[in-house]
Amino acid sequence: MSRSLNRVQIIGNLGADPELRTTTGGARVANLSVATSRRWNDRQGQEQEKTEWHKVIFWENLAEVCEKYLKRGDRVYVEGSIEYRQYEDKEGQTRYITEIRGREMIMLGGRGENAQFDASSRSAGPSRGDPSPAKDSFEEFSSDSLTPEDDLPF
Repeated sequence: MSRSLNRVQIIGNLGADPELRTTTGGARVANLSVATSRRWNDRQGQEQEKTEWHKVIFWENLAEVCEKYLKRGDRVYVEGSIEYRQYEDKEGQTRYITEIRGREMIMLGGRGENAQFDASSRSAGPSRGDPSPAKDSFEEFSSDSLTPEDDLPF
């Protein structure tokens, strides 16, 4: 039997407040739009930037955590799997969606402390029992910003 893996990890910023809804079956679902960016210098030395937008969905407890604690602009770590689905819109056109089904979420800064949540936790509290979450956020840095007396990036 061969194994397979469907896993995605992103760190980015929310483009809007989470949209929370309840399905007809009573399940809570949160839709997030998360932006990730990369920067590089082109052949002419001009700085370039590309932003990718990712649709992320969280179910049940994690959806409620998103509604309660996240807002536009917040930086988050998301771990989950890629899912593809299709539906028919009002005009009868078939539409395709690629989204990340989130299983774990860590809030990175903005509220004083980082908090980590995963889909297996029953409560809206930090997972893995970490008594002292790190207070630093994952800020981007470039190696040319380091000084000789500060050659470590942390």
